[in-house]
Amino acid sequence: MESSRDWSDGFLVVGNQPALDLLNTQLLLDDRLQELLPDTSALVRWLLVSGIALTADAKSQLKTWSHTAEAKTFLRQLLAFREELREALLRLENDKQPSAAFLEDLNARLFAHPLRKAVVLRGGMLQSAQANGTSLADTLWASLLHEIGQLLTATDLARVRKCEHCVVHYLDVSKKNARRWCSMRLCGNKIKVAAYQQRQRQA
Repeated sequence: MESSRDWSDGFLVVGNQPALDLLNTQLLLDDRLQELLPDTSALVRWLLVSGIALTADAKSQLKTWSHTAEAKTFLRQLLAFREELREALLRLENDKQPSAAFLEDLNARLFAHPLRKAVVLRGGMLQSAQANGTSLADTLWASLLHEIGQLLTATDLARVRKCEHCVVHYLDVSKKNARRWCSMRLCGNKIKVAAYQQRQRQA
């Protein structure tokens, strides 16, 4: 049974950061890798629960957009980039720097899809607000890349780690910085039971 805190609309949301939850759209379930973004309709569902900042206008276009060739291209490119990001994070978690090729690709994407801002009047107050890009794919890339940039430059990367028991990555926000697994329900109980059984054998 899924814990409502760990899952949202079929997606694991334990990363505490949208870029990490993107990585976690590929999971190890029952000892098999499972792709949670097999098609553009799943992509739209994930975008809506991911915590990635999108304008109301962008959100309203997602369902119709999901049937377009642009959406299919976006998903294919996103899944490829997700694996580049995974490799970069695994390197960082092992005290190595991301590859020059990854940084070059990331920066090329950031330059191609800048996060656009506008000043708007809301309730008599001037506020900064996200603005749409030149296309919905451009808007989505800008928002996703912003989150990836935040993860890599504004996050304590010593607190970013991979679950000891599976492929899930997360940002440890616990006070003691002692989190060892993705979620109690998925892996924590298995680890605790295994440790208990080991102690019993040694007794």
